[in-house]
Amino acid sequence: MNKTATFQLPAAPALLTRKAWTAFLLCLLTVGVLAPVLNLLVPEGSALHMSDFAVALLGKIMCYAICALAMDLIWGYTGILSLGHGLFFALGGYVMGMYLMRQIGSDGQYQSALPDFMVFLDWKELPWFWQLSDSFAATLVLIVLVPGVVAGVFGYFAFRSRIKGVYFSIITQAMTYAALLLFFRNETGFGGNNGFTDFKRILGMPLATPGMRMVLFVLTGLTLLACFLFARWLVTSKYGRVLQAIRDAETRVMFSGYSPLPYKLSIWVISAVMCGIAGALYVPQVGIINPGEMSAANSIEIAVWAAVGGRGTLIGPIVGAFLVNGAKSWLTVTAPEYWLYFLGALFIGVTLYLPHGVTGLLAKFKTQKGGAA
Repeated sequence: MNKTATFQLPAAPALLTRKAWTAFLLCLLTVGVLAPVLNLLVPEGSALHMSDFAVALLGKIMCYAICALAMDLIWGYTGILSLGHGLFFALGGYVMGMYLMRQIGSDGQYQSALPDFMVFLDWKELPWFWQLSDSFAATLVLIVLVPGVVAGVFGYFAFRSRIKGVYFSIITQAMTYAALLLFFRNETGFGGNNGFTDFKRILGMPLATPGMRMVLFVLTGLTLLACFLFARWLVTSKYGRVLQAIRDAETRVMFSGYSPLPYKLSIWVISAVMCGIAGALYVPQVGIINPGEMSAANSIEIAVWAAVGGRGTLIGPIVGAFLVNGAKSWLTVTAPEYWLYFLGALFIGVTLYLPHGVTGLLAKFKTQKGGAA
């Protein structure tokens, strides 16, 4: 009697280990409970008080960490290096900025229903693409839709043409630079080189209050944790395994019967949308959005965060975003003229001596310690 051998795929790994779930819950409690208590309830004179400056800084870095996580999905797990993710971050920020500008109402300098920069430029009515900017629900949809559509159109033609490697990186940077030049022009209706600022309210509530700042901080932290879980679910699924196979040997994936195009395009769009969400959370906390967010340096920094932390690990880019931006916050105060030199040296050093980033170094140290024991 003939017996047919059956081949069974290995079971998908657990979403998180028990230790990882414990760490995740601690982060959740820190963001949702500990930080609000230390900032709002502990007196300012206490050593345990969390200052408003720390709240603003950490909130901003958590937005950057979402971008680093998005970069890891396409670079660390799919092998696509983008030098244009600053565009998607800025697009999400501009969508939120348009809503916040409409929330100013007639409280602006010119006391007009139009944003101040439009009154200054003698605009008589809102452009067509501003028509939905007074609706918070429409803004939430557009925060996802605008970066997603731009990334989808660009990615479809790029991936269909099989552009990859350094050539893909160059055209992503060219795309971002072209958008920067477009947004710098006053006649495009995005505030020119000044962008949007002087925000006053969100959902009709004052923006510059300790309570609102903490709400935005907590919302950003929860979004970062949710994005991490979502990314972890993606990379541990069959879909994630195909992405990693494309990264390692795209030609073999094609010979196996898989078309790389839908996988590369979908993860590209997902990554862009995550950056757009990060930008939308960033703007009300920082209080400004301008074309400078589309600069080449900003997009390169996102790649640096992922490289420093450790590509292909998810947690590594988050760690990298906190380490690099923490150093940036300190150096731009103590030695601002040396910051860019430090950033360049850091990227070169990590590339040459720490190809797996900080998390890779810690994992190696832990393995050696365990072996010695």
